[in-house]
Amino acid sequence: MILPKALENHFWEEFKQFEQERTMRYVTIGERIGYERGKQEGEQHLILRLLQRRVGELSPQLQESIQSLSLNQLENLSEALLDFTAMEDLLNWLQTN
Repeated sequence: MILPKALENHFWEEFKQFEQERTMRYVTIGERIGYERGKQEGEQHLILRLLQRRVGELSPQLQESIQSLSLNQLENLSEALLDFTAMEDLLNWLQTN
């Protein structure tokens, strides 16, 4: 079936728009790294705040220790801190992890 020229042009314009809407945007390695860093920094900030409420003021050295943890370790700490009742709990956790 052959479409009249005006309909054919209209069809191809709609088809291009449809394809663009369905195409997933490519994320570069730099963007991915930036996303991960932002996620990790956000988690660090939240965990530091939660720890301060849970066990009290954290020394700069403790803050640095927490900020040096990997994303996986931060996730584990975020669960463990729910059971902390004192600063010793945090210190013990950091020594074993």
